This record gives sequence, C-alpha cells and structure tokens, in this order.
Amino acid sequence: MAEQEFGPLRSRVARKPWPECPNIVIYRCSHCGRLYQGLGYDMPAQEPACCDEPMERLKPLHLEDVSPAINVNYKIVGGFNQSAVQVFWEMKQPEDKPEWVLLKTFAGGYIKYVTSKKRPPMVFPLSDEDAYVYCDRSTCQECIFRCKRGFIIYLYIKTMGLLEVPLEKMSDYFKS
Repeated sequence: MAEQEFGPLRSRVARKPWPECPNIVIYRCSHCGRLYQGLGYDMPAQEPACCDEPMERLKPLHLEDVSPAINVNYKIVGGFNQSAVQVFWEMKQPEDKPEWVLLKTFAGGYIKYVTSKKRPPMVFPLSDEDAYVYCDRSTCQECIFRCKRGFIIYLYIKTMGLLEVPLEKMSDYFKS
C-alpha cells in the first residue's frame, strides 16, 4: 500500500478544530443599500450609520423561509489532501440571483461576489484547519462525522435579504 503524502492545503491538526470564527453580523443602509460586515470581535459600540441614519441589522433567513422561490445546495468535494465546498443555487426569478456568497468556516470566512455571467457552482477551496477531515478518503462521503459541521453559507439576495444555510447535510447512506 502506498503511503499518503500531505498536500499543501491539508490540515495537520490531530483533532477537529473548534469553530473560533466569531459570528458574522451584517448591516444594510435602507437608503443607498450599502452593506457593512462586522465580526463579533470588532463590533462597534453603536450600530454603524450611513446616509445620516443607523443601518439596519440583517437577520438571516433560513432556507425553509424562502422556499420554493430559491433553492440553495452545497457539495463537499475532494477529501484527504484537497477539499472544497461548492455552492449551488436555483432561482425562480432571475432578479433573485445572489449578489455575493460568504462561507463562514472554523478559522474565518471566504466571500465571493456573483458577477452577471457567473453560474453555479461557486467554489470555495479549503486549507489549514478548514480542510480538516476525519478519514483518509480521497473523496468526501458526507458521512456521519460531518467534518464541516459548523460552517455556514450566507447568500445576500437584494430582493430577500440575507440567507443562512448551515453545512449539516449527511449522505442518505449513513442515515439508516
């Protein structure tokens, strides 16, 4: 049996990391639509202001709150040495396309803007602690260990607001 090598993106921690990334809080200006993203560690003493008024704190919606108008799904691809999260979305109305997608992980977050020509999936490559896996498989089986439990996908959709999708899916094979 060939010995597996550690790739440059592979996590080298001995156990699953605890989520250390603070909560993400997003504010929106009701006049101009500007967004302000803050982290739990550096939240301002008072709510941020824009256009001479306090900004509105966005409360995340859950997928069941906006279904069937929008469907969001994800897939963990790769495994031991290289892994990524692919985010897919389907909209009934084209104007409901996300403006950006943010993946909150154990150690931080990744944000990507959805350009006018971008089609799903949005791919977020993982590294260091975020790439932690329990097994040594080359392909993620979405098993009972759910290595990425604690990750959250946020999508901002101008017509709906902020949508939150936790990574808690498990393959049907392991549910029985």
